[in-house]
Amino acid sequence: MTDQARALALLDEIVAECRKLLQDNLLGVYLHGSLAFGCFSWTTGDIDFLLVVQRKLTQREKERLITYLLVVEEKAPEKGLEMSVMLEEHCRNFTHPAPYELHYSRAHRAAYQANLWEHCEKLQGTDADLAAHVTVLHAVGKTMYGPAVKNIFGPVDASDYFDSLWYDVQNAQEDVLENPVYVTLNLCRVLCYVQEGRVLSKKEGGAWALKHMPECYHQLIQAALICYHGERTVIDRACAQAFAAYALCSIQQNNAK
Repeated sequence: MTDQARALALLDEIVAECRKLLQDNLLGVYLHGSLAFGCFSWTTGDIDFLLVVQRKLTQREKERLITYLLVVEEKAPEKGLEMSVMLEEHCRNFTHPAPYELHYSRAHRAAYQANLWEHCEKLQGTDADLAAHVTVLHAVGKTMYGPAVKNIFGPVDASDYFDSLWYDVQNAQEDVLENPVYVTLNLCRVLCYVQEGRVLSKKEGGAWALKHMPECYHQLIQAALICYHGERTVIDRACAQAFAAYALCSIQQNNAK
């Protein structure tokens, strides 16, 4: 079984359980991220999905949902699961930053385990990342359950999508030292968006950058792509930091045009 098929099979299992847990409150389940783009790697990717509900989650619904995710994540890839729950009204009338009802990712796992009630209460509000997620849904997203994407999610303004991308990369010069593969390829896809208006995966962004970025950065980008596929190679962090500085400057210049 391929990484893609293995992850989709796990997501089918998650969807079935979410339908049981939320019953008639669950309107739809939507896949975005690398799995939707078709370039998922079990060793480097996570499973990204949005749940859409018709009415606000009760505390009991939140706790039951998170309790299940904490268990099923044991079967998930190394980076785990990333899920947000949105109200139908906020999907149809999309605003930025978008409101959300509940969020889960591996970064929050320990906090949920330490105090489920408190963290379920805490993880709600607005999230600048949702503009990027919904834009990807419109481009390549998959409906796992419920109405089609276009029938649930309103359009995202281009300026809001860029703001979401910028929010994610603005600290790239520091972040690239901790996570050179993710940050380098993320910058590549943002560069493509500001130059050509295309919505790409990190893998596609890296391939695009090899044709459009200065040759002095090609070895870095190739190494990042190798690592993204789950193989090991050396990443030159000094070059990665130099590329981050170059990319941020280029992104700002192109966005200003």
